[in-house]
Amino acid sequence: MPYSLTQIRVFGAPAERVYRALIDPAALAKWNPPDGFTAVVHELDARVGGSFRISFINFTNGQTHSFGGEYRELVPNEKIVATDRFDDPNLPGEIVTTYLLREVSTGTELAVEQMGLPDVIPADACRMGWQQSLELLARLVEPEIPAE
Repeated sequence: MPYSLTQIRVFGAPAERVYRALIDPAALAKWNPPDGFTAVVHELDARVGGSFRISFINFTNGQTHSFGGEYRELVPNEKIVATDRFDDPNLPGEIVTTYLLREVSTGTELAVEQMGLPDVIPADACRMGWQQSLELLARLVEPEIPAE
């Protein structure tokens, strides 16, 4: 049975920077793959009805997991709703991922809800992967690097 998970992380960064990291191809390739994986963003058209395609590559054995989807809703600096489908027939169904950004006193709270995760992905493994990815996202968006 498909299931849902929600991850919440607070970033010491403005919502604009966090939002941009969610839809920028180079940023996604840097933070989205969990430990032990690299990513290739094949396509990313960040507009309602636009699509994306990404591959995660296992650095140890070279195995590739590809997925893609469509953007259903984009509210700058506040919300993204997108679908995901794995290319692997052993990972069936459609996942709907909602990213909600909210300004808080220390920066930006990001809540990521995935609905429709296939049960062949253990929930603890999914949660661990997201924890790793969100740590990488923090390392990307939190530094304040002055212009030269």
